[in-house]
Formats: sequence, C-alpha cells, structure tokens
Amino acid sequence: MWIGKGDVLANDTNGAMCASGAAGAETTPLIEFRDVVFSYAGHTVVDGVSLQVDRGELVALLGPNGCGKTTIMRLINGLELADAGAYLFDGHAVDAAYLKDSATAQRFHQRVGFVFQNADAQLFCATVGEEVAFGPAQMGLPADELERRVRDAMGLFQVVDLADASPYQLSGGQKKRVALAAVVSMNPDILVLDEPTNGLDEDSCDIVVNFLLAYVAAGKTVLMSTHHQDLVRRLGARAIYIDRYHHVVEAPSPSYGTESGATD
Repeated sequence: MWIGKGDVLANDTNGAMCASGAAGAETTPLIEFRDVVFSYAGHTVVDGVSLQVDRGELVALLGPNGCGKTTIMRLINGLELADAGAYLFDGHAVDAAYLKDSATAQRFHQRVGFVFQNADAQLFCATVGEEVAFGPAQMGLPADELERRVRDAMGLFQVVDLADASPYQLSGGQKKRVALAAVVSMNPDILVLDEPTNGLDEDSCDIVVNFLLAYVAAGKTVLMSTHHQDLVRRLGARAIYIDRYHHVVEAPSPSYGTESGATD
C-alpha cells in the first residue's frame, strides 16, 4: 500500500497554518480541549477535560466503559457542544456560533472524519460504491477526481470487489472497512475512530493497523479510542487515560486495557 502526493491521502495544507500565520512559528494544535465539561440529563460525563492533539500524531484514548471516551469524540466531531470550557479545532472555537454557518460547518466536517464504533450507524446507501462516493460527491469534486478518490479509498481497505454489494449484507469487519473507506475518501485532516478494531478478525485488524500507520506517515492525524493496550503499542500511539470519574489522569490503571486488538 503506497500513500503519497496525489493520492486520496495527500496531506491537506489548507488547514496547516501556524498560530501566527508565519513560517517557523509555533504551530497551533489541531485539537485542543480547555477544561471541557459536558453532561447528559444532569449527569456529568466529561468533567474538566484538557487535552491536545498535534498534527501528525497518533493518539489513543483509554479508559473504562462509561468514562466518556465516546462523548469526547462526539464533541470533537461537533455532534455535541461543550457545556463549559472550550474546544478549539485548528485554533478556532467550535461552538454553536461556529457551526451555525453552513459553509464553515461543511468544511469542518470534511476535515474531521468520524467513524462510529457501530458501522451500521453510518452506512445508508444502496451499494458499497455509492457509500464511499457519497462524501466526496457532496464536496462538488470533478468526476475524475471523485472516481479516483473512491477507487483509492476502496483499494486501501480491500473492498473493491464489494462495490456492488449492499452494505447491510456484509460482515461486521467488512462494514467497518467500508465505513473507514467512506470517511477516508473525503481526505480529512484527522480521523477520529471509536474502537476501530472492535469485532474485527485478525486479517481485518491488520488491514486497519497498516492503514493507520501509513496514514500518519503521510502527515495525517489519528485520534482513536480503544481498550487494547497491545494495539496502542503496535501503533506507537501516545496514550491519554480517562478515569471512571471522567478526568484525564497521568498513569493508566491495569484494568483499562486488554491484550487483544482483534477477535479470536
């Protein structure tokens, strides 16, 4: 698998501006949380979380079930808005005012690629080919560029032979790879992945891992949640730990992770 200039994963420099706008200045984090708080129905699930993800990083969120990992990812993708604190994407505060402008919101969602843990939550087209083409088609790309992106993304996740299949007839691992291809076809600046290897067999897990390593090597950014410590080590990811009280903590608990990134 080759990823380079001109490929669907070519690095987008439009958003890679320095904090001062000048070359050589300190760069702005791509993702930054400043004391973010979020609650569901009066129950706090993100409690004063501060973190940052820089361009080109591969970062893993670890923590017990219910600690707020998925909610943090929904906040990053703009599906939820912080009750307090601030979330900055590429130096811009992401809040209701920011997302109210439709052009700004569209560009934001193109730059942040979110893959749900349950692939069924985001697959809705009649065929795999249509699924992978849907996002780029909304970007108004020329037909040849659209075709190239779809072809490249499907090739990366080895789903070319499934182009005419219905997503609902696929296995869980195939659905996950189609969902990844559909998001990657939009060439986002960052992939936000909720349990990307959950439920995958060994072969599908290897495909995803090899892709993520190549993706980051191409200058892109990944933030993922996982329970699998061996996956974190295999990817060389920087780990951020969330405790059961919904706080970022310095050191992991042994109960945070397992030793398997794929199903038996």
